[in-house]
Amino acid sequence: MGLGATRGVALVGLAGAVVDVEAFVTPGLPAFVVTGLPDTSLGQSRDRVRAALSGIGCSLPSRRVTVNLSPASLPKQGAGFDLAVAVAVLAAEGVLAREVVRGWTHLGELGLDGRLRPVRGVLPAVVASVAAGLPRVVVPVENAAEAELVPGAQVRGASSLAAVVRGHGGDVDAGCEPDDDDLPGRRRAVEPRPVPDLADVVGQVEARRAVEVAAAGGHHLLMLGPPGAGKTMLAARLPGLLPDLEDAEAVEVTAVHSVAGTFDAAGGLLRRPPFEDPHHTATTPSVVGGGSGVVRPGAASRAHRGVLFLDEAPEFRKDVLEALRQPLEQGSLVIARAGGAARYPARFQLVMAANPCPCGRATGKGDGCSCAPVERRRYLARLSGPLLDRVDLQVEVTAPSRAALAAAEPGEATAPVAGRVRAARAAQAQRLQGSGARCNGEAPGSLLRGRLRLPPPVVADLDAALDRGRLTVRGYDRVLRTAWTLADLDGAGTPDRDHVGAALLLRLRGRAA
Repeated sequence: MGLGATRGVALVGLAGAVVDVEAFVTPGLPAFVVTGLPDTSLGQSRDRVRAALSGIGCSLPSRRVTVNLSPASLPKQGAGFDLAVAVAVLAAEGVLAREVVRGWTHLGELGLDGRLRPVRGVLPAVVASVAAGLPRVVVPVENAAEAELVPGAQVRGASSLAAVVRGHGGDVDAGCEPDDDDLPGRRRAVEPRPVPDLADVVGQVEARRAVEVAAAGGHHLLMLGPPGAGKTMLAARLPGLLPDLEDAEAVEVTAVHSVAGTFDAAGGLLRRPPFEDPHHTATTPSVVGGGSGVVRPGAASRAHRGVLFLDEAPEFRKDVLEALRQPLEQGSLVIARAGGAARYPARFQLVMAANPCPCGRATGKGDGCSCAPVERRRYLARLSGPLLDRVDLQVEVTAPSRAALAAAEPGEATAPVAGRVRAARAAQAQRLQGSGARCNGEAPGSLLRGRLRLPPPVVADLDAALDRGRLTVRGYDRVLRTAWTLADLDGAGTPDRDHVGAALLLRLRGRAA
C-alpha cells in the first residue's frame, strides 16, 4: 500500500482554491477511481494518466488506485488536474519521493504519449497557489511565461511527464520520452493590432468632444446618427485615449483573458485597456459569459477596465442588452449554474452606436427616409429606458456635408487628447481617494451629494430638469459625474453652472431641459 499527494488548483470564476490531490494504491481488483466531485473531463483523466504513465515506462500494476480531490465539496473542472493526478500516483508507487512532490503545485493536461499540453487559467491558478503559501509550481512549457508573471512564483516549465519526473529526482527511461522535435509548435507572440489615431476623423467636433469626455471620466456613451457619419471610427479610437492599466488592474484583466483563453503571455501583462466589439448576432452567453459545464467569461468581462462597443446596438437581442444592466451598476457578473456560481469582473465602458431608424437615413430633415414614424419609434425603443438611463453621454452624430468636408481642418491627434485625459484622471484619483472609485464615472451618489455637494445656484438647471421629469435620480447623479469630468478637463477645481449645463446637454442629446 502507498499514499502519494501533491497539489492542484480549482478555479471558480477568477477565484482559485488549492486542492489536495491524493492517490492511494492498494491490493484488489484492478480499478482507477477519481473521487471529489470531478466533472466529465476530469473523470476521464484516469485514461489519459494510465496511457501517459505507460508511455514513460511506469505502467500501473494490477491493483486498485483511488484518487481523491480534497476538499470534496468543491466542484472541479477540466483537464488541468491530469499532471497532479499522475504525480500523486507516481509518489504512491514510490517512483517519486512523497515529501518532495507534496510541496509542489502541478498544472497541466496530459497527452496519451506523456506530453504536457497547455491549459487555460494558469495565471489566476498560480496566484491562488502563491497566496496559499505554495510558490513552487510546475506548468506546461507553453504556460511558463504566463505563470512567471505572478510575483513570488517559482515556476518550472516542462514539456512532458518524463521531464517532470526527472525534475523531481525520479528515474525514467530516456527512450520513452517524446522527442522535443515532435512536440507541438510553440505559440508565437500575437502582434497587437495598431491603435487607430483620432486624427483620422474629419470634422465631428461635438462627437469628438463627447469621446474625450467619456475617456476622461470613464462614462458610458451612446452615439446616434446615420451610417457613415463616423460613429464606429470614433468608438474604435476611444481605447487609445485611455491611460495604461495600473499593476493590480493589469493582473486582473490578464487573469480574465487567461481563463478565456485569449491571452498570449509573450507580451507580458495586458497593460492597455481591452476593446471588445461583439457582432450584433451575438448570444447572451457570448456577451455576458456562460457555457455548459465550464463557465467562461464573455465579451463584457473581457472588456473589464476597457471598452465594450456595441455597433448597431438596436439590432442586438433584447435579452443581451438587458443583461448588461447589472454589470453597468455593479461592475461584475455572477453566472449561476446548477453546479454553482462564478463571478467575473465586468467594469467596462459601454459605447453604443445606433442609426436613427431601420433604413438609417432619417436625418434632421428626414431626407431619403422610407420608414414610417411608428417604425422609427419602435426601432429606437429596442434600447430600453432602464438601459439608456445608465448611459451618461448621449449625442447625435450628423453626417458632414461635402462643403464641410472640404473646409474641415485636420483633427487633433490622439496623443494630445490622451494627455488631457491623463491629467483629468490624475485629478480624479486624488479627489476620489478612499472612496473606492478610480474615476468620475464610478463615483457613488452619496459622495456627490455629500462631500462633493455643489451649491444650489450651480445645480439649478439640473434641479429643474429633475422636477420636470426629464431626469431620474440616477440620471441626476450621472449628470453630476459628467460635470466633474468637464471641470477636470478645464483644469477647474469644482464645476460651475456652465459645466453642469453642458453635462445636461450631453445627457439629453443637445435638447433643452
